[in-house]
Amino acid sequence: MEDSPSSSQVDDPANRPSPIKRGRRTKAEIEVIRDGLYAILAEQHPATVRGVFYQAVSRGLVPKTEAAYKTTVGRLLTEMRRSGELPYGWLADNTRWMRRPTTYSSLQDMLQLTAQTYRRALWGTQGAYVEIWLEKDALAGVLYEVTAQWDCPLMVTRGYPSLTYLHEAAEAIAEQDKPVFIYYLGDHDPSGVDIPRFVEVELRRLAPGAAITFERIAVTDEQIVELHLPTRPTKKSDSRSKAFEGESVEVDAIPAPVLRDLVANRIQAHIDQDALDRLLGIEAAEAQTLATMAAAMWPGS
Repeated sequence: MEDSPSSSQVDDPANRPSPIKRGRRTKAEIEVIRDGLYAILAEQHPATVRGVFYQAVSRGLVPKTEAAYKTTVGRLLTEMRRSGELPYGWLADNTRWMRRPTTYSSLQDMLQLTAQTYRRALWGTQGAYVEIWLEKDALAGVLYEVTAQWDCPLMVTRGYPSLTYLHEAAEAIAEQDKPVFIYYLGDHDPSGVDIPRFVEVELRRLAPGAAITFERIAVTDEQIVELHLPTRPTKKSDSRSKAFEGESVEVDAIPAPVLRDLVANRIQAHIDQDALDRLLGIEAAEAQTLATMAAAMWPGS
């Protein structure tokens, strides 16, 4: 289960989209919530549990409380997946995954699979280089389909990244020898606002010769207003809270399709279509060469 959105009980009632009944819900009321959660994911998958919760709050399905997040949304999404009502793949969780080397059952298997999945490095023929940076690991599953489509590195900081992580990233940036554009997505809270400042400063220090353009693209003040994003009380325990004004907003509160469109638009703005068309033509020809080699080595397979 992901972390709860807030340690507080209930935010200002004025922030709620509509009154929520208190007390034990009837079966009919639970079914309304289940149907609403299914509808959210049918429209927006893959999304995180936290993201679904914020959408449920915005639609008036549940109140914005810790209990609603854990014992209503989280519990129902678990039940719906186990019953087969909800596809497991509709919920993203990049925090747990298996590590193992790439292996094949045979040389034939390797060559055939390579022919099917072969891709040329996209950014080698482009006039710029783009990276997407993300504060939260869980959201990587929400954005990966976009970054993978455009062969774009997806860098997850998991809060404040280590200097080793930043040093390795800076080395890769320094090797590009072309303008580098970094787009960052993170929470609107004391640490979430400070993390990209820290990342930018360190990347510029560690790759002093690189032409870096760094932009925070979520969560912004404009998005909070335009998208009517749900807020939560700012944690006073955060040492940076004294310099932070207003309530906090998690990046998960932005609907998953909006996040994907936001990232895709930033990436595509740097794509030279003529260079991409030439690369795709070469890629298709080379993939066909691999398939021909496999067919010649193992005829009839």
